[in-house]
Amino acid sequence: MATVKTATLTFRIDPGLKEALRIAADQEHRSIANMVEVLIRSYCERHDIVIPHSGETKNTSGARS
Repeated sequence: MATVKTATLTFRIDPGLKEALRIAADQEHRSIANMVEVLIRSYCERHDIVIPHSGETKNTSGARS
């Protein structure tokens, strides 16, 4: 079975939000990274945003590559 490559995401967040995320992840028995992924997927589903499969991302910033 093929291994899915992941991308690293680094960002700053208010300490209170980080603690709330940690609590939510703990309640769901998830890692913080997995909880963030679940939250993003949920948001995208609610707002009809299609999540491309790995390797299918396209540049939507208007810049040419």
